Amino acid sequence: MKKDEEAYPHHLSSNILAEGIKISAKRRTRALHLQDLDIIITANPPPSFGGRYFIFVKLTASNGIIGWGECYGAAVGPKAMRGVIADVFERHMAGQNPEHIEMMFRTTYSAGFTQRPDPTVMAAFSALEMACWDILGKARERPVHALLGGAITQRLRAYTYLYPAESADPRGFYTSPEASAEAAARAVAEGYTAVKFDPAGPYTAMGGHQPLPEDIALSTAFCARIREAVGSRADLLFGTHGQFTPGGAIRIAHAIAPYQPLWFEEPVPPDNPDAMAQVAAQSPVPIATGERLTTRAEFWPLLRSGAVSIVQPALGRIGGIWEARKLAALAETAGAQIAPHLYAGPIEWAANIQLAATCPNTLMVESIQTPFHSALIKGAHPVEQGFVTITQTPGLGIDVDEALARAHPYEGERLHLEMQPHPHLPGPSDWAGG
Repeated sequence: MKKDEEAYPHHLSSNILAEGIKISAKRRTRALHLQDLDIIITANPPPSFGGRYFIFVKLTASNGIIGWGECYGAAVGPKAMRGVIADVFERHMAGQNPEHIEMMFRTTYSAGFTQRPDPTVMAAFSALEMACWDILGKARERPVHALLGGAITQRLRAYTYLYPAESADPRGFYTSPEASAEAAARAVAEGYTAVKFDPAGPYTAMGGHQPLPEDIALSTAFCARIREAVGSRADLLFGTHGQFTPGGAIRIAHAIAPYQPLWFEEPVPPDNPDAMAQVAAQSPVPIATGERLTTRAEFWPLLRSGAVSIVQPALGRIGGIWEARKLAALAETAGAQIAPHLYAGPIEWAANIQLAATCPNTLMVESIQTPFHSALIKGAHPVEQGFVTITQTPGLGIDVDEALARAHPYEGERLHLEMQPHPHLPGPSDWAGG
């Protein structure tokens, strides 16, 4: 036996070595903290699929690693949102180790003696939380999905909203069953196996309302023509935006049921779980919802009552990736599936992929594939033949083109999405967009 082996028996020297590694790792972890925040509000050029602008956050840790996140659909304008994001960061996250996701969520969620969902505060936190996961993944040279328990699939089914061709008139497109049927056929030719559309009339601040005869007729015509165009090659995803009363939503559900939609999205306003349960009990079409809900606290009544079959969290609003993972577990227990929502920019898209890859009850993910979305993340996470492949790239798996994001500042006053201020009355259709 060598002298050093006599002095340090093999099992003892191994323990010392392991302990040394542990101590070194602890020191690195203790030293890592959130240091700098930058907020970039990027205008989304026409045709603006995904909203008028994107709110990106850039966090820099003490080791120099940069993490990216994104807000979704805050209820205040972008100038005010800058202040909200900065306040949440300074109050609850600056100087913290990015590993402390749960602690930072709890202090933010409870701030100001609230301890209840606040969509604007949670949107701010969601973006910052995404950036923390991005930092952690890059620091460990692992994708975020590996930190959440690991990917259980190699690819995810993606769906697309039906958008007009570049040369088409948007107003004419969104009221034309024929144009949408042509768009659906194009999407299926590209490999998509599910398409979403929302022909049931404008969404207004005065909703819900009873559908007009023209709303029901147009909804039925859309389903008929799109089903005819795609046959059994794709699921139909019937979208609404909380337009209807329970009775009105039930009427719509029965009208479109013969065309076998996979889901009926957000049939009533999101502020009344009992109304959603009433619709679900009488709808022959499964109910999907979640775009406007924040934290699992708002989803739980719907899951508990069986009102929802598919939950659609927006990761830039729900409270971040970790809160969405908790929701997915709740949904799995309740027999519901998860389909992360996307009407935002490509950073939320990247977060959706990391989450969905880890959930056994993932149904599909919404995608927006435009040249601008792709350029902002330098071509990462493309949809190919209707699926997105799970990669092992560290963090969120993206390299953000910061110069491009800054080259398109949003200087308008309108919100990311807006509802019509007046009731939906009989007369010419007035599509609100979004």
